[in-house]
Amino acid sequence: MTESRGARNAERTAERANLDSRASSLAQRTANPWHHRYVKLVTACTVLLIAAGGLVTSTDSGLSVPDWPTTYGWNMFTFPLSRMVGGIRYEHSHRLIASTVGFMTIIVAVWTWWVEPRRWVRRLGFAALGAVILQGVLGGITVLFFLPPAISIGHAALAQLFFCITLTLALVTSPGWKAAAAPVDDPMLRRVAALTTMLAYMQILVGATMRHTDAGLAIPDFPLAFGHVIPPVWNAKIAIHFAHRVGALLVTVAALATAGHVIYHHHTRRELVRPAMLLLFFLSMQVTLGAFVVWSGKDPVINTTHVVNGALVLGTSLVLTLRSLQATMLRSRVRGVADSHVQGFPGAEAARS
Repeated sequence: MTESRGARNAERTAERANLDSRASSLAQRTANPWHHRYVKLVTACTVLLIAAGGLVTSTDSGLSVPDWPTTYGWNMFTFPLSRMVGGIRYEHSHRLIASTVGFMTIIVAVWTWWVEPRRWVRRLGFAALGAVILQGVLGGITVLFFLPPAISIGHAALAQLFFCITLTLALVTSPGWKAAAAPVDDPMLRRVAALTTMLAYMQILVGATMRHTDAGLAIPDFPLAFGHVIPPVWNAKIAIHFAHRVGALLVTVAALATAGHVIYHHHTRRELVRPAMLLLFFLSMQVTLGAFVVWSGKDPVINTTHVVNGALVLGTSLVLTLRSLQATMLRSRVRGVADSHVQGFPGAEAARS
């Protein structure tokens, strides 16, 4: 019985190694370095766009330009630079950067569809296009309806989702992803990394709610709350602010668990250790920036940096999550190719899935 079980385990191990090898071979044949570089550029521009949006909110410039899609009646792209003063500079710059990212995303979607054989990656390219179009519409509605909190929060939430989509595209089109011969297959890492990513995104949503309901200084001291561990008085804004602090604690614990698991169990895997170390760095920066947001009375530069760094925490956690899922994704892909051959088909369509 023991020998039979051992033989079955050996068979599964050999099959898994064979599938990983074939998956790596298939992936390497889809390399397109210029496409990958362009997607990375779009991802970087998305971080810049998040910074521009954060600066608009931090300076209360959201209604500095009261019309949309025009700017004081001018076409957005012909508005005189000499009139970009005060809050107009922040809001109009945000619109210009957003439009540029939108145009760049059109190219991403078309180029990905043209060169990428994996069906799910092609769909991801068009998901990015759909997200950026919806984001533009939400941004316009936010202005036309005078910054309603629900729409403003949705606008911020979708911005982070769009960043996650572009970052995923940049990762899965990279040479390192495609050349991975034996990606890590660790169920525990998959669970803890996914949990960290989910918590980080939820924390960003609570942070957006705090910003757009003007609850950023509802608790004016840190690390205590009105001199206590738990606020002695409560209202809606205090509850939102305190929830953000509790969320920060949960994200910290989850991120430490993820990074610790990587460093302890996979310290020889650079593709995991590097994002794990970045996650720890961005996490420490985020906690520090959060404290200084309160201590500085919501200084616009510190507040905006806090928003951008939060996106980087989410992004590094997402990279770890995707890396932990890579083995499962590649095996599923190769099995699809193998099944199509067994059924008498050439397997081209399955290879694209």
